[in-house]
Amino acid sequence: MGGVTADSLAPILLVLGDEELLATRAVTEAVAQGRSVDPDVDVREYHAGSLTVGEIAEMLSPSLFGGRRLLILRSGQDARKDLAAALLGYAKSPDPDVQLVVLHLGAAKGKAFADGLKAAGATVVPAARLKGHRDRVAFVRDEFRRAGGRCTDSAAEALIAAVGNDLRELAAACSQLMADTDGKISPETVARYYRGRVEVSGFTVADATMVGDVPAALEALRWALHVGVDPVPIADALADGVRTVARVASAGRGSPYQLASTLGMPAWKIERAQRQSRGWTPEGLVQAMRAAAECNAAVKGGSDDRAYALERAVFSVAAARQGGVR
Repeated sequence: MGGVTADSLAPILLVLGDEELLATRAVTEAVAQGRSVDPDVDVREYHAGSLTVGEIAEMLSPSLFGGRRLLILRSGQDARKDLAAALLGYAKSPDPDVQLVVLHLGAAKGKAFADGLKAAGATVVPAARLKGHRDRVAFVRDEFRRAGGRCTDSAAEALIAAVGNDLRELAAACSQLMADTDGKISPETVARYYRGRVEVSGFTVADATMVGDVPAALEALRWALHVGVDPVPIADALADGVRTVARVASAGRGSPYQLASTLGMPAWKIERAQRQSRGWTPEGLVQAMRAAAECNAAVKGGSDDRAYALERAVFSVAAARQGGVR
């Protein structure tokens, strides 16, 4: 935070995108920088959809007591035309003692407002959802770099395979690895650290279920629950397993590398799904999706016996595969 001054703070920040973690970080960073310039900065939050032009005029008018203000406007895409016009008028000549942070999902709704803020010179902070596998690999590498560590592409791949695609979980995993290692992250570091977790993750249960190995799936499920793995990610992994096989099977033939960009999945996941898709029919996959959805509803809806709901799903999905064999 060293070197941040009132003059170096952007008068208007436009946080553009629908990835909650990145948007939240941008706001947290803006507040931290604002407080480093003035510990008593007046931080206020508003929702664009419920704000009137009168209120916007009041929040942007000079304070009677002086001092800096940081105004956070959430859901900028919901701003009505009169509100957007007032803010764009303000953006042409912003108050030097005010920093305005506007969060906008970045889609078509309210696009003219976001474009107007950009044209007025707002500093854009990208917060778009990471869609591609390469983007997530870059995110993991950057997480370690920000914390003063180093991570290879292959280590980032291994971490994503162990933890999944959720950015919050990936960020937490990077932070944990930095705390528990020397900061030089290799695939071996990840394998060592996550070996126990990967062996009893929901993906182990899902992989065995998708190839019809009911004994292995039940053993992995019971062990996972025994060592305290939460039932929700197990249900999610099972649903993801069925969904992935269905998507890969419907994509037709092709090498995993050719299909990777079309499906937006890493090649290793497509290769695994191609192996698992043998023996499945479209009808069987529909039945399996229904079973996975029922399991998800039971596990997330507070079923009295979530372990039983998971076991029943393993049997149902495997039966759907058996029923589909020609």
